[in-house]
Amino acid sequence: MGRSVKQVSNCLPAARAAVILAGGEGSRLRPLTRRITGQDIPKQFCPVLGHESLLEQTLGRVSLGIEPGLTFIAVTRGHERFYGPILADLPARNLVVQPQNRGTAPAILYSLLRLAEMAPQARVAIFPCDHFVEDDQEFMQHVEMAFAVSALRPELTVLLGIAPEWPETAYGWIEPGTEIRDTQAFGVNRFWEKPTTEVARELMHRGCLWNSFVMVGQLSTVLDLFMVALPELYLAFKKIRPVLDTTFEQRTIERLYSDLDSTCFSERVLAGQRPVNLAVLPVRGIGWSDLGDPARVMDTIARTGIRPRWIAA
Repeated sequence: MGRSVKQVSNCLPAARAAVILAGGEGSRLRPLTRRITGQDIPKQFCPVLGHESLLEQTLGRVSLGIEPGLTFIAVTRGHERFYGPILADLPARNLVVQPQNRGTAPAILYSLLRLAEMAPQARVAIFPCDHFVEDDQEFMQHVEMAFAVSALRPELTVLLGIAPEWPETAYGWIEPGTEIRDTQAFGVNRFWEKPTTEVARELMHRGCLWNSFVMVGQLSTVLDLFMVALPELYLAFKKIRPVLDTTFEQRTIERLYSDLDSTCFSERVLAGQRPVNLAVLPVRGIGWSDLGDPARVMDTIARTGIRPRWIAA
């Protein structure tokens, strides 16, 4: 039987950091964000649900468990007119500005290396910023638990898996393995990416979980995932580490990104890892949705009763 969040959290060190991914284009949601704001705006900077943008909501959620000084935001320079006002009070060194959007893998790796210059021994949580979370406090309790699992088992990267409410075919799924001793987490047997409806029903019946893409691990452990799964990308970024946080960083990063292919962290890193390196912590009883397309936004509104201003209009 695993210990409680409170019991395991006694093992936690002080240095906890966050990376928030806010560099995507949000093209699938663009028709809706255009309707809401009257302009072409990536979804993370749009008040899709409520008065705040999705990025602001994510920042508020993350701040419940992680100090702003160790929170890094990965953005794309072409979006500066959108993120500038939101992140005006963020220290410059915590803003990870990519010259172009090259997918989640470069965004995460660049952010982790920037974090390593400030706090090399930190444990880090990685958050997308296009999620709806019904109860921020309760969700961050699970992030706290994931930090605790990482403290007990530093060789593991811990994923938050959402207990499914229906057989969703557009999400990735995680098949849990055996329970990890002294925790409430489980090993990972395998990943299922966007299954058919029939397969999704079977996964739900077997107790599989939606992959929230929120993950927690020792900084060095998460970097090791890149070394194993994407060694060429890791080495390319490792070469530029001496110029990070110097006047040469921007020019060097522009050259590096000009030669990068777009790379998805979930597909190329997580799904390609040996399951022994990964764990999944179930999140139950919390309303959650990935706001990836207009239909999912409307479904979330219908299920929760949220009434954004643009709906009334």
